[in-house]
Amino acid sequence: MPSYDGGWSDGWKAAGDRLGLAARSLGRGVADLILPPLAHDSPEATASAGLTPGAWSRVVFLEAPVCDGCGAAFDHDGGVFAADRCPACLAAPYAFGRGRAACVYDEASRGLILKFKHGDQQQFAPLFARWISRSAAELLADADAVVPVPLHRMRLLSRRFNQAAEVARPLARSSGLDYLPDALVRARPTDSQGGKSARGRRMNVRTAFAVTEAGRRRIKGRHLLLVDDVLTTGATAEACARTLLAAGARAVDLAVIARVRNARELPR
Repeated sequence: MPSYDGGWSDGWKAAGDRLGLAARSLGRGVADLILPPLAHDSPEATASAGLTPGAWSRVVFLEAPVCDGCGAAFDHDGGVFAADRCPACLAAPYAFGRGRAACVYDEASRGLILKFKHGDQQQFAPLFARWISRSAAELLADADAVVPVPLHRMRLLSRRFNQAAEVARPLARSSGLDYLPDALVRARPTDSQGGKSARGRRMNVRTAFAVTEAGRRRIKGRHLLLVDDVLTTGATAEACARTLLAAGARAVDLAVIARVRNARELPR
């Protein structure tokens, strides 16, 4: 319907929207003064919800140069003529094209990730998403959609949430990418990967994943970013990537919260 008030109603509506936004911001500020946001790792109040300074200083964040294939840190920058991949990734590339991790999986990060994964502390999800958005910025720039590594429905019932999905959702939202939580499913239950050899891990998940019919339509021809919590041997991510590529994805990259410190071993 046309406006006959010379635009006054639109102006008042815009002004009201601005006042509402300012009021909400002021309300959050007052609430933070009365009840300061807490650090996720401590009851100590911090300027913004995150980690205490001590915990932050102990996390080993991965900075360039890193291997383009698996995200492992290089000991030094070899210059413009250096290979961008570690020897193992050159000899036997993963099915996913590129990999990035926000930090090293060690004593400092392990406790935080386990609190999130097994301690039902989902407040870590947006924090980890921000970490990944920084470490995997190049991958996000090339991606069309974000896909979390799925849990089997029985594991999901016992854990109540999928940690990869909880990180992938805010990551996709902040990056303006499609979020596809149901494109990839775990078709059969698998044993825990913990304690298994590299070969045992690959065998454990070799046929564990499948793409749904609806998911097949949404991933066809698209560049996907697969999201998981930790990269060790890469067996789970490899199985997921192969399944997505076989279903028609144009390319698959991988982003994780943390990865083990050592680079891949050369295949034997």
